[in-house]
Amino acid sequence: MILHCNFEELGALRRGANGLLAERPEDHSAVVAPPEGFEEVEALFPRLHGDLSVETLAEQRRVLMGLSAIVSRLKEEMDASVLTTHPADESSVSSYFHYAHAMVVLNRATELGQEMEALIEVVTGAPVTPAVAATFRFPD
Repeated sequence: MILHCNFEELGALRRGANGLLAERPEDHSAVVAPPEGFEEVEALFPRLHGDLSVETLAEQRRVLMGLSAIVSRLKEEMDASVLTTHPADESSVSSYFHYAHAMVVLNRATELGQEMEALIEVVTGAPVTPAVAATFRFPD
């Protein structure tokens, strides 16, 4: 299945992913774990150049986790910009649009996962299991 993303959405996602990836703790420090979703963002980042092909529900769930981490990061940036400058400041407005574009993709990915899960249940006649989520393939 295809998760469609436009130019602005991809730019916002790359910006948020760059921010998260730049904060990488010193190579797996014993006391500092990477932020939740960090590995998913690392895997997702090279794919943020166009529409995303999602073959399994398990893959959709990993993409969703990465997108959630990116959206959280962009919200933090937006909040910080608004609080340190002014809501109408150019950086605040820009941060809002990055956050909003990423949030729309997150919503679209959530809906895609719901559709995939429903299709699996219709075809198999049973609830989705982790094994089925990893092996049931959806063509583009």
